[in-house]
Amino acid sequence: MHLLSVNLGRAVAVDHTDPSVGVTGIGKAPVPGPVRVSAPGPKGVGGSGLEGDAVCDLRHHGGDHQAVYAYAREDLDHWERELGRELPGGIFGENLTTSGVDVNGALIGERWRVGRDLVLEVASARIPCRTFAGHLDEGGWVKRFTQAAMPGAYLRVVQEGEVSPGDAVEVVHRPDHEVTVAFWFRAFTTERELLPRTLAAGDALEPEAREKVHAYLEKHGGTTG
Repeated sequence: MHLLSVNLGRAVAVDHTDPSVGVTGIGKAPVPGPVRVSAPGPKGVGGSGLEGDAVCDLRHHGGDHQAVYAYAREDLDHWERELGRELPGGIFGENLTTSGVDVNGALIGERWRVGRDLVLEVASARIPCRTFAGHLDEGGWVKRFTQAAMPGAYLRVVQEGEVSPGDAVEVVHRPDHEVTVAFWFRAFTTERELLPRTLAAGDALEPEAREKVHAYLEKHGGTTG
């Protein structure tokens, strides 16, 4: 398990993002590294955890629980076959393009050591948005991406460090529950009846997600079992 590429983006003006922002850093490209990775601060204030990477819409992106976005090369290869086009590392806006890592099968709260010092914790899944759809320029992209349930993972920084292409990825902690990245994604998109079960992730569940689960329970009832 290792990194194929480390990808950074710069702010670019586009017409497929929120007009109040007008720019996006979703178009990322591989860099040679090393790149410093640290906790960026709370959502709404902090952007990307990677030094030199642009996150422009701080209301919906970035912050400590979305400090790093990882996507598997194997899943990009799936989409290459589906879309009939080349998809280089970084095109989905991911910071880390991995090889040999079951990103969607990772558990919320799972910890990875990347390279020598960096430790990341799986926090949530990526939810597709208008900017992502416009960037890919594929018809019905949000629906297709959602139905595939291969969202990739957002990670928070537990221990800062540097990353470079080729760095090893090691799972150093795997919690004992069922809430994988793919499960989390299904719960918050197409199978909302699963939402109460995401609370099994405990303190690893990001605060914003926890609030949504409790709002669902208040509205629909049910238990966390």
